[in-house]
Amino acid sequence: MRDSANNLHFKPAIAPVAALTNLNTPIVSTILDTFGYGSATLALVTGTETDTNVTTVVLLEESNDSGMAGATAVADIDLIGTELLAAFQFDDDNECRKLGYVGSRRYIRATVTPSGNDAGNIFLAGMWVQGHPASAPTPNPPQ
Repeated sequence: MRDSANNLHFKPAIAPVAALTNLNTPIVSTILDTFGYGSATLALVTGTETDTNVTTVVLLEESNDSGMAGATAVADIDLIGTELLAAFQFDDDNECRKLGYVGSRRYIRATVTPSGNDAGNIFLAGMWVQGHPASAPTPNPPQ
């Protein structure tokens, strides 16, 4: 077994949320500063989805501004995986999704937009995973 703990860094992306009935409001992640790391991945985890027809769309955006001014959608060539594969729907209970970023912008954020959430709840949490640090070991606990 090899050590990955000293070469990975974790930051909250989406605090665990329950989107209540009739709530199709976009869920926006924290903004990730990629400085000092050579890779970034968004990890999503669902809970038990009680809505019977909800679907989601995932969008990853990038910017060189810390407030995401002028943000643009990440080009497919700068993604590892696809936004479609990172999305989930009503029958994706207790599952994980991942979406990697290999672009050159300093800041990224994700938006998960549910639709059809009209008869139950959806549960979602997310985490940024940064790798290939310029300086290792990474802090523990992560800061």
